Amino acid sequence: MSKCFKRYGNIYRASVYGSDVYVISTPEYAEHVLRKNWQNYKKGLAIKRIAWLLGNGLMVSEGEFWKHQRRMIQPAFRHNAIGAFSHVITAANVALLERWKQAAREKKSVNATRDISRMVAESVLSAIFGADYEYVRPHFSILTDESARNLEFAKEFRSLGEIVSRVAAERRKKNIRSADVLGMLMEARDRDSGQIMPDRQLVNETMTLIVAGHETTASTLNWIWYLLSQHPEVEEKLWRELDNVPASELPDLNDLGRFSYTRRIIEEALRLYPPGWLMTRRALKDDYLGDYFVPAGTEVYISTYHIQRHRKLWEAADSFRPDRFGPDFLQERHPPTMLPFSVGPRNCIGEIFARLEMQIHLVMIARQLRLGYDEEKPPELEAAVNLRSKHDFVMTPEIRASANGYETRRRGPETRAMSSGGGA
Repeated sequence: MSKCFKRYGNIYRASVYGSDVYVISTPEYAEHVLRKNWQNYKKGLAIKRIAWLLGNGLMVSEGEFWKHQRRMIQPAFRHNAIGAFSHVITAANVALLERWKQAAREKKSVNATRDISRMVAESVLSAIFGADYEYVRPHFSILTDESARNLEFAKEFRSLGEIVSRVAAERRKKNIRSADVLGMLMEARDRDSGQIMPDRQLVNETMTLIVAGHETTASTLNWIWYLLSQHPEVEEKLWRELDNVPASELPDLNDLGRFSYTRRIIEEALRLYPPGWLMTRRALKDDYLGDYFVPAGTEVYISTYHIQRHRKLWEAADSFRPDRFGPDFLQERHPPTMLPFSVGPRNCIGEIFARLEMQIHLVMIARQLRLGYDEEKPPELEAAVNLRSKHDFVMTPEIRASANGYETRRRGPETRAMSSGGGA
């Protein structure tokens, strides 16, 4: 794809399985498809690969039904609702931190890909199922199995909808009302009819949230640790920020506003390695992308990866430079040059939760540890549904020299007073 863009420019036509496809890497065309004329474009044929797995959930559904579902689900993912789940994310990271600190003391390497995957799965499942997490956890352990990349995993995962249905049925039977995501979905009502979500759709939406919320976040965190291991100057700047914020409390949504450089690191990792590296749409009616005629039925591939590394849009586009996301960077650029969670009406509903997970993880772990990359060769990209490394990241954790002092310092009230003004 990169060679084609270099040869043909920001848009080219290709044949995929005998059908014409337009592939684009310009934000103007992306904004047209995703925002300005979004109702003329439905999800592409690639979505059918997961439709049989997720049913007619939010990721797959179209038209009025999608609008209806989005309205019902959206309240569970607003800023104030998501902030209530910070405690389950911190709990999962406390356990991970202890495992990695023990490995550091024993001078052992860790499979960061596997460990992060388990931590994210615990966070997502705890947020969704709340008090029922311990019941569902053994059933959903396949999320972090080696088989999670093959068809057998997909077949087994599809059967887990019965577990979701069983939990929901038990709650209704006992009239249990819960503040977790599943509870919010069970309580959600259509604003016109007042009807609750049918059981089958409740299962579809829950399974969609589990899939969408797991690997995308885990993949990005892997890339963050790899990038930090290759850029000690960025790592040092991160530590300076983290060391200037007291650790007397586990970070929550309100605390995270002080970690501006931490957010820049996450943003830059999302730019270089967007989990949704390619978005596909299909034109419902004839349309134009600039001077290019797009007949009805034509697939349009939006390369997030190439837009976010476009040399005319980004200085040193392939370099890891978190400071490019400083105060002068406009998050809402028009046309958009950052699309890691898409844009427009069909942007990712779980973006706030994903960002909360990544920030809490990085703050908690990097305060006390650094991770060294063990391999001599750089990771090999695998462009599947998400942009991930072909092989697991094996890393060596080291306890930071200042970590012990940090633990002592956080108990001093004078330190809290000096730091209360906020971070960098």
